[in-house]
Amino acid sequence: MIELGGAAAPVAEDLIKDSSEATFMADVVEASQTVPVIVDFWAPWCGPCKTLGPALEAEVAAAKGAVKMVKVNVDENQMIAGQLRVQSIPTVYAFWQGQPVDGFQGAVPPSEIKEFVKRVAAHGNGAEDDGGLAEAVEAAEEMLTQGAAVDAAQTFAAILGEDPANAAALGGLARAHLAMGELDQAEALLNNAAPEIANAPEVEAARAQLDLARQAEDAGPVAELRAQVEANPDDHQARFDLATALHANGEVEAAVAELLDLFRRDREWNDGAARAQLFTIFDALKPNDPVVLNGRRKLSSMIFA
Repeated sequence: MIELGGAAAPVAEDLIKDSSEATFMADVVEASQTVPVIVDFWAPWCGPCKTLGPALEAEVAAAKGAVKMVKVNVDENQMIAGQLRVQSIPTVYAFWQGQPVDGFQGAVPPSEIKEFVKRVAAHGNGAEDDGGLAEAVEAAEEMLTQGAAVDAAQTFAAILGEDPANAAALGGLARAHLAMGELDQAEALLNNAAPEIANAPEVEAARAQLDLARQAEDAGPVAELRAQVEANPDDHQARFDLATALHANGEVEAAVAELLDLFRRDREWNDGAARAQLFTIFDALKPNDPVVLNGRRKLSSMIFA
């Protein structure tokens, strides 16, 4: 951990840097394993960016190593912008241990910028003195991965007893209920999330998984839907239903492929349903999942083509 104001604090050049598609993994995902990283998506033609960027840089420099900042020119790095669903600028994301943990869009007043940087820095500052809750979350996640959903749920619930605003624990508890087939309990948890964590990435991911689980309840047979699509490749509803059935069957990559094909054929069908469903699937997975990375890259190439 970097000591604030200590001699070991990195120089400003290391705290704030420009990034590209070639260096984004190292500059953001890898760097955020030890220090929170704020990513500023901007463009030379963006007026608000010219005010927001320097204000962010000033607050990051004032934090003296508790947080870093990376600047991404969206004109030169459209693939990254597409993968992270940057649809307007300025957009700012904060990463901690490889995951997006906070963010905002548009220009905000200096007081909010200051509070944002302070909040992001707290992820790193609090990593070592949270009473072991981070380790407990990791243990519960491992239980869930191993199929011990009941044990995981009990652990997540205990963590929430200690810290009711622990977004990772709330999202984990909701996913544990989903794993046990208790969709109503998961929905109730998410609907009653504390305001300060209601839009946290971990909670949004659980919501996306809940949406997909609800869809799975009404999914049709894969073989029948595949036959419909093969008989009429332009039957968009059948292809969308096939993607839903594939996902319900655990064939996530195949589901993404069908939705990408649907988007390629008619991106505006049913008010952009293919794109919306792709984002729901992406949100339900970890940001660095290969299915997400490949899917976002392919979707971006079609959007910006």
